[in-house]
Amino acid sequence: MLRTNLLRLFIALFVATQLAAVPAIAAPPEGKGKPEKTKKHEAGLASESHDSGSMITASITFEQARNLAVSNNVTGYKALPPGIRKNLGRGKPLPPGIAQKTVPGPLLAQLPKHPGYEWQICGTDLVLVVSATAVIADVLSGVFN
Repeated sequence: MLRTNLLRLFIALFVATQLAAVPAIAAPPEGKGKPEKTKKHEAGLASESHDSGSMITASITFEQARNLAVSNNVTGYKALPPGIRKNLGRGKPLPPGIAQKTVPGPLLAQLPKHPGYEWQICGTDLVLVVSATAVIADVLSGVFN
């Protein structure tokens, strides 16, 4: 009887330890392996909506920016390729390798100033970027056509 109880206890402990080890074996160490799509997607949506909501807007209309570009003779720029252009969006980081230009001084002096943000020219677009993170706060498309 004692022997039977010890055997049952041993089997119960063995099964419990095996069941507890299954999730540890199934999940790769943190930072290794493929990320779970659902968690990554949900986290991405949460961070994008948070980032987009906390960023400011350009506080200038396309027409105003276009008039400033024309009056400062800053037009005729070449458009970005469509594949890169579609990645310029509010809340997204600047695409790597994108050829951004600094806004000329006279035009920059006439644009609204936002502490912690900088204006850049990406193709024909005027882009307001968070200085510290290079995340796009606002895009005015086609200003420099």
